[in-house]
Amino acid sequence: MAKFLSKAVWTQCYRIPEPPLTEKNLPDQDGRVHIVTGGYAGVGRKLSAILYGKGATVYIAGRSEQKAEDAMSQIKEEHASSSGHLHFLLLDLNDLSTIKASVQNFLSKETRLDVLVNNAGVMFPPKGSKTTQGHDLQFGTNMLGPFLFTKLLMPIMVETAKTAAPGSVRVTWAASLAIQILSPNGGGLVLDESGAPKIFDSQQTNYGQTKVGNVFLAVKTQELFGSQGIRSVSFNPGNLKTELQRHSSGLMMKVAEPMLYPAIFGAYTELYSGWSEEIGADKSITYVMPWGRDGTDLVRSDIQKAIGNGLADKVWDWCELETTKYS
Repeated sequence: MAKFLSKAVWTQCYRIPEPPLTEKNLPDQDGRVHIVTGGYAGVGRKLSAILYGKGATVYIAGRSEQKAEDAMSQIKEEHASSSGHLHFLLLDLNDLSTIKASVQNFLSKETRLDVLVNNAGVMFPPKGSKTTQGHDLQFGTNMLGPFLFTKLLMPIMVETAKTAAPGSVRVTWAASLAIQILSPNGGGLVLDESGAPKIFDSQQTNYGQTKVGNVFLAVKTQELFGSQGIRSVSFNPGNLKTELQRHSSGLMMKVAEPMLYPAIFGAYTELYSGWSEEIGADKSITYVMPWGRDGTDLVRSDIQKAIGNGLADKVWDWCELETTKYS
């Protein structure tokens, strides 16, 4: 209980200040190209609409072309005067063998990529759920798929950064309040003897681990590519009413209901992470909390310590090992 009522949890759930960056003050995005994974539902759909409304070229990446077409049609109706462009990009994060083709498809159409939003993910699927390659579904979809997708897109992002405004080319990674309340103590992510993440009996614990993993991947991406003009941050979009809770129990949802906010607020968190000038200028910001604030110092202390002690390096190495044959 003391853990749940910590300052970090309270600050990210209650009395949250108004978002500093919204569709009202987002600069024009004409000529810029962005990818939003899971961009046809929930937070991703809201973010895609904001970007399109400001004239951006937005690729909505996901598995369902029909859902994407429906969302794009609605977004275009909502922003009839927009000069932007919307495209569907087939992306199946559950199957590593398909991701390279998705990237090649994108590269055949574009010569730049300004912001990649790793928004898509799964939460609390049935125990034992696996990806095509046999990984735990949450680890595969929330970490390995985004890692490989980002890795293959990094060359075009580095090239874009050569001519883009300093700090404007970014990769953002979906973390969660789960890093505070669901991940195991001692660093937030446990590796087994083989160097792979330990799979616990609790899907809630496993979910928390994947979100800590994304914090690690954000930090490592910044460390490795920051000198080439890339900014990388993780974000807690907030406690939101979206399709992400489709596997959650009725009791769990009843308890969480008072803390759930409309999806648009999560989009504002993501907007701050990917487009705020503050992020571009302040390299010390690595974690963003609702609805667009620096939450770096509020990341659980043992997770911060684990980054310094090399756990993030080991997680990065595991991701490299599991995805190399598909790159």
